[in-house]
This record gives sequence, C-alpha cells and structure tokens, in this order.
Amino acid sequence: MSEAGQGGWRPGGGRHVLLAVHTGRQDITELARSSAARLARAGITVRVLDDEAEALGIEGAEVVPADAEAARGAEIVMVFGGDGTFLRAAELARYSHAALMGVNLGRVGFLAETEPEAVEETLTAIEQCAYAVEKRLAIEVDVLDAAGNVVAGTWGLNEVSVEKAERSRVLDVVVSIDGRPLTSFGCDGVLFATPTGSTAYAFSAGGPVVWPDVEAMLLVPSNAHALFSRPLVTSPDAVLSVAVPPDGNRARVSADGRRAFDVPDGGRVDVRRAARPVRIARVHTTTFGDRLVAKFGLPVRGFREVRRHDPGHELRSSRNVLARDVVSYPGNGDGGVREEVRGGAADPDA
Repeated sequence: MSEAGQGGWRPGGGRHVLLAVHTGRQDITELARSSAARLARAGITVRVLDDEAEALGIEGAEVVPADAEAARGAEIVMVFGGDGTFLRAAELARYSHAALMGVNLGRVGFLAETEPEAVEETLTAIEQCAYAVEKRLAIEVDVLDAAGNVVAGTWGLNEVSVEKAERSRVLDVVVSIDGRPLTSFGCDGVLFATPTGSTAYAFSAGGPVVWPDVEAMLLVPSNAHALFSRPLVTSPDAVLSVAVPPDGNRARVSADGRRAFDVPDGGRVDVRRAARPVRIARVHTTTFGDRLVAKFGLPVRGFREVRRHDPGHELRSSRNVLARDVVSYPGNGDGGVREEVRGGAADPDA
C-alpha cells in the first residue's frame, strides 16, 4: 500500500529531516554531511541524534535525543548505512508519522531505497516531495508467563524469533493459530516474519520470499525435528502463538535482532499484526522483483539464450559479482600466488 509524498508533513511548521547514520565509517559520515548541507540549502531543517552529533559535526543541525520523540514532526528519517542502521532508524520513526528513506551503504541493503551513486536524485526527490510512501505491515509481540499474564512486549519490522537459550538442548514448542493448537516439535527456534522480513532471517531458515505489498504473516520453524515443519503463511489478522513447557529448555524472544526478552518457564509468545505500520519512502520505480534480481544476482535470460556449446555453463557477466569466484593456487615455482577470476557461467577456455 502506498500514498503520495508529504503524507506526514503539514505546512506551517517547516520541514524536518532526521538523519540516522552509521558513523563507524568515514565515507558514510562524509556522505551524510554533504547531504545535510544540500537539504539545509533547500530550507529543510536537519536533525541529528545526540549520540551521533559529534562524529557527524554538521553545523546548524538540530540535535535531538535518540528516543521515541526524535522523529516527531519530521517528514523523513534518512538512513545512511546498511539494514542494521535501517532497523535502528525504524525504532525512532515508529511512533511518528515520518517515513524511512535508506541509502544503502551496507552489503545487501534490501530495506534501503537508494544506492550511493543515486543520492543526488534522492535529495532532489525529497526537496520536491516527489516520492511515494509504502505502508509496511509490522508485528507486535506479547510475552506471557504460565498464568497468562503479559510480562513483556515488543514489535518487529522484519521478524521476531523464539529461540532456545541453551545451545546444547532442543527447544520443545507447541504452535497455535488463533488459539487452536496446530502442531508441536523440538527445534532450534521459531521465526515470525513480515513480508518485509521474508528476505532476511526467515529466508535463511528456508522461508518463502513474499512481496512486501502482500498482507500476511509467516511462521518458519528453525531446524525442527518433525515431518510437518514447513513454513506457514497466514492471514495478517491471525494470532500466532508458541508455548514452551515448564520443564523444557529456556527460551528467549528477539525482535529484529535488537530487542530481547526471556520467556518464563511454561510461558507463551503471542504474535499479531501491529496496529501501526512502518512507513517507507520510495523514489525510484524499481519493482521488488527488480531488487531481488539485483541483490541476489539472479539469472534472468532464458536458458536457451545463455547456453553455449557446453550445456550447463552460462555466459560471463561482469556485472554479476555473485556468479564469480576467485581461485588461488601456487604460481610456477616462484612461491607466488596466481589468481584466476572465473565467471560462474563462463567457459574456462574463453
């Protein structure tokens, strides 16, 4: 679901953009500084977090505490970093009407909208309010004790995992949907993921890729000792539950890899759709399928076109890093190492 830009901004109070920056890298901080300077020239107030202000050194920026009020009244939270920085920024934007806009400076960056070379285009879109806002389904979590009392709660944009606390023991769980028991098994854990998070932890555990505009929730067992342990895709209005026995292995809940709680013995974890979605700003017309192809280096040419005289080998593609490998072996008796770069689909004699 998407809407036109400026959804969270109203005239009268001026325009504000909050920066969330991975300050551990000099190239990222320099890009954030130059972007802040351009936004300021356009009459947009730039905010920075108090724990990043010194490293950024942006003159004239409004310094705010890194809490639930940081993005209040802001139009955009602009993220400079990878998916981890984006998830941290999502915590700041959650209780505001601000939309998240990411510049990918990490390794994969599924959540980010823009690559570094397109930052100028993105800043132009912010200045002109020429962007759309997608509303992404988020999940809320309640942790209950054996008596059914809620003892902790959190939320997730990507996923929430219920994991065993002791690596040497299997976690026994009972899975329920809408209060009705479905199955039980021993496992390493159970993941509850959103469509946005389907390409993250859940994907690594064998879950399906779900387009982000699909409204659904995923349940993905992790290394389950059971025949029926397939990933499940449920209604977005379902309540998914995992109960742990009082005499079993201890369990912990982790949300987006950032917020963690212990599950009481004999307790339960309930996961449901969050009342408030996460808003993500989009500038480019690239589809989710296009991003899958780019991030995973997927082959998109038909097999009849890419095959050469040696079936099973595709043509070399200099743009596809994921389809290349580097093989190192001793040189010709000189003690050196020779590197041979081979396209994953190339003819070795080409």
